[in-house]
Amino acid sequence: MDSSYLLGIDVGGTSVKMAIFSQQGKLIDKWSIATNQKNNGEFILEDISVSVKEKWQELDMAASQFAGAGVGVPGFVDMNQGTIDFAVNIGWKNYPISSILSKQLSIPVIVDNDANLAAAGEYWRGAAVDADDLILLTLGTGVGGGIIVKGDILHGVAGMAGEIGHVTMIDEGGAPCNCGKLGCLETVASATGMVRMAKEAIEGHTDSMLYKICHEKEELTTKEIFECAKNGDKVAKKVIDDAMYYLGLATANMANILNPQKIVIGGGVSAAGEDLLQPLRYHYDKYALPKVKEHSTFALADLGNDAGVAGAAWLAKAKT
Repeated sequence: MDSSYLLGIDVGGTSVKMAIFSQQGKLIDKWSIATNQKNNGEFILEDISVSVKEKWQELDMAASQFAGAGVGVPGFVDMNQGTIDFAVNIGWKNYPISSILSKQLSIPVIVDNDANLAAAGEYWRGAAVDADDLILLTLGTGVGGGIIVKGDILHGVAGMAGEIGHVTMIDEGGAPCNCGKLGCLETVASATGMVRMAKEAIEGHTDSMLYKICHEKEELTTKEIFECAKNGDKVAKKVIDDAMYYLGLATANMANILNPQKIVIGGGVSAAGEDLLQPLRYHYDKYALPKVKEHSTFALADLGNDAGVAGAAWLAKAKT
């Protein structure tokens, strides 16, 4: 049998998404299982292996039909060793993912950071299929980043390229970041950061819609911040503008270095669509060099939760 298929695996803190693709990028099937976090993720790879083999049996497929598997993981990855240095939300430390899963599945397995693979997914099958040079930013609990240069992922010497979420934006008095630094972009442009800023901003503004929401329920969401802004709430508008100022400045600085054709915005916050892109473009345009700005366009991610598995399958295609 020829190696007609690719396996994409996206490991998250709550679920593991998996998908089978053709070599041409056609989605054959996709499914997910819960992430078993017992004993610092000891059983996750075994659970993946069992689930994949059950799916192969269901579809009358075999390992010999697969060129390989790509795996996206949240954390810092050593691609040469196929290990993850540390995955905060799972518990893996210096964990040899490639060798374990390759042995279990009897196919080559390549590992990379999940944000890198989300960028690869949008490049292969999503919003950036027409671009060989792109930056992907994912705005969720944190701010993730992935960079594609001339059709390949940019990793850097230690695999740390693209960590735009940890660019320092507030050099004094910034909020603490999960990375251990203060004032990272992630603290002011992620969903978590925007909610924090909104809660700080409503103090003394009891007439704000946000104030009322915060005192009626335990949690505030970015969706509610954007809805309040659309309804004319000045506090909500300022929170969004402040967040997009930081994001626009950071993105423009990155674009001035990399000169990308496409800047793709994904993650849960991107559901705000044009209400997010409009202020982001405004601030980006102020700080990007004219020629950089002229040749770059913004787009919302197309693939949603499928970006990671698509990028993982692309990785298997490109590197095995």
